[in-house]
Amino acid sequence: MGEFVTEFSGLRLTDADRAGGKGANLGELVAAGLPVPAGFVILAASYEHTLTDGPAGAELDRLHGQALASTADTAAVIALCDRMGALVRAVELPDAVRAPVLTAYHALGDEVAVAVRSSAIGEDGASASFAGMNVTRTNVRGDDALLHAVIDCWASLFTPRVLTYRARRGMHGRPVMAVVVQRMVAAERSGVAFTADPTTGRRDRVVVEAARGQGEVVVSGEVEPDTYLLDVDGPTLLHTRRGHQHCAVVAGPDGDQRIELSDADARTPVLTEEQARAVAASALAIAAHHHGIPQDIEWAFDHTDLWIVQARPITTPTGATQPPSTRGSEREVLIRGVGAAPGSASGHTRVLATPDTGSLLRDGEVLVAPMTNPDWLPTLARAAAVVTDSGGMTCHAAIVARELGIPCIVGARDATTTLTDGTLVTVDGSTGEVTAGRRDVAATTAPRPAPPASAPTATKIYVNLATPERATLIAASDVDGVGLLRAETLLTEALDGRHPRDLIARGEQQLFVDRMSESLCRIAEPFGSRPVVYRTTDFRSNEFRALRGGEHYEPVEHNPMIGYRGCYRYIREPDLFAVELAALARARQRHPNLHVMIPFVRTRWELEACLELIDASPLGHQRGLHRWVMAEVPSVVHWLPEYIGLGIDGVSIGSNDLTQLMLGVDRDSEQCAELFDESDPAVLGAISHIIATARRLGVTSSLCGQAPSNHPAFAENLVRWGITSISVTPDAIADTRRVVAAAERRVLLDHALDTNPPDHR
Repeated sequence: MGEFVTEFSGLRLTDADRAGGKGANLGELVAAGLPVPAGFVILAASYEHTLTDGPAGAELDRLHGQALASTADTAAVIALCDRMGALVRAVELPDAVRAPVLTAYHALGDEVAVAVRSSAIGEDGASASFAGMNVTRTNVRGDDALLHAVIDCWASLFTPRVLTYRARRGMHGRPVMAVVVQRMVAAERSGVAFTADPTTGRRDRVVVEAARGQGEVVVSGEVEPDTYLLDVDGPTLLHTRRGHQHCAVVAGPDGDQRIELSDADARTPVLTEEQARAVAASALAIAAHHHGIPQDIEWAFDHTDLWIVQARPITTPTGATQPPSTRGSEREVLIRGVGAAPGSASGHTRVLATPDTGSLLRDGEVLVAPMTNPDWLPTLARAAAVVTDSGGMTCHAAIVARELGIPCIVGARDATTTLTDGTLVTVDGSTGEVTAGRRDVAATTAPRPAPPASAPTATKIYVNLATPERATLIAASDVDGVGLLRAETLLTEALDGRHPRDLIARGEQQLFVDRMSESLCRIAEPFGSRPVVYRTTDFRSNEFRALRGGEHYEPVEHNPMIGYRGCYRYIREPDLFAVELAALARARQRHPNLHVMIPFVRTRWELEACLELIDASPLGHQRGLHRWVMAEVPSVVHWLPEYIGLGIDGVSIGSNDLTQLMLGVDRDSEQCAELFDESDPAVLGAISHIIATARRLGVTSSLCGQAPSNHPAFAENLVRWGITSISVTPDAIADTRRVVAAAERRVLLDHALDTNPPDHR
């Protein structure tokens, strides 16, 4: 249609530099003959003509450069962004832009309702989704409302979160935005579809999430949608999981309107099987058009038809190989939940309501519990598999299960009421299914091809471990060492579930030293000269109480998460800490690749006192010992230079605890689960500051957590900031190595382009 506006049909993926990712993707959908609501794109040239080349351009560039240089000063960034937003909103669209925009809008109908979506250059790609960062306006009607919405989209480029996100991704150039204008679908039901299971990475599955009304309630996480799991063959519906939705967003006379759903609507499935299959079929057609690259698709049904309103590449890694489909299997599925730790195990169930009944669990049984919290740690260590009613992928049980190498299913809702003691079941932590009877895993699992050779990385890839049983196998994999060796499970097993104070009271300290040092040796030996970083015991008081005899020695705390634990505990109980240090010192005599890490450090004075205890112990006299601290408490952002001044050699970021404490949210809370976000700008700001401080002062930095393997953008941030190593659970080693290698290549390429810009002459 012209220089400034074009219909979707005139765009392809190669036009992303002028239509943005969203606009270019919609052009591809139209070219593939898919049902896309009519619309057009206000191209980046419109933005450049109005703003970059307009009267406000020079001042906008100056303020933008100033803001990029001030990202460490939040108040300054906010003030500068306010000024830039005001500049954008003050502009008047020149006729050269205004006229074609309104002509294209009128062609859609008489004051038709439209969605106006930002399509910034660089957004909605495979490496940067910018999800939810820039503005979207829905149910916009009329010329003036449309033009105001376009300006709002442009102005959203200069919000603090967008500017900070771009800066942290190394996107320092002048921002430019196209805008998508699309006829609104009168959505009765809508949602998203993934052409690879985002939990398991399986590409032979399609996952469809659906809710009543418009889809933003699904994308934002405001409601729990219905979930449909389909096999790509057919596609065939394998499983439906009902959600919880009591309100919906629909079109009102003056824009979006929120309505309460009737009880009948809330109880009725959102989609029929035929509708779920139709969504999956369209999603698979989109993935096929994109040469099999897994896609994240937004869709909507009006009264009669299915519409595709957006598509983008999935930005989380997906597996290249898939286990065989179990469709058609006659085995009865008893429970379904979220697969949180891969693998399969069979055993008899043991349903326990509270952690203090953990002694009832026998070795090889499947633990079934109502919820996931740290109190269960001693019991988890003995379970063949774990199934819980609630919890998420980052809950305590899921993390520990992945490190122990046992299957885990969380969020199964009614597991404790459906399953009974003594039932023989098979738990599949990849699919999230509990089936009746014992399954011969060797007979039902296809042999896996050898994984492709991993690219070498400058960033070290370490592993998190908790027990010696898998150390030899894991040490043979492509891993650079152990970044986090948790003491808690080792201690529980070495002391047969007894509280360590019970041993000291009976004069059995030597038993503690003998058993703990032997376990440490079994882990350190197969890693040879590769480092093994032992994090000293970080039981909370409620977990210590769960050990045999613990009720005699532990306080009752209302909030043990931020209570009597970690570094502070050592200086209050130096005799107990001395026994643990003695065990580590003995193991280091044989395996000097062992090092020590202090958890939950809150203040300088407590760390100083703790390091004095280490220096005075046999461990402190050994050569080559590296002393690390965990960065879990936000105070580390302030105190890290002081900690380094005390002589620590490295810092390891515990991203789960740091996120909880930065955002003030319990990651195990069902009510607040959506608030737990390791990619929140506040968390990312703290992490980048910690890494920068470590680099500036010459110590190593690491991060322990799943986010780098699950989110390529998160890994790329860490690489750009200069992190030394990343430590993940054993199942994530290969994925993390690949993601980090790609991130390092991207950083090198960006640097090369910045240093030697292309010559377009």
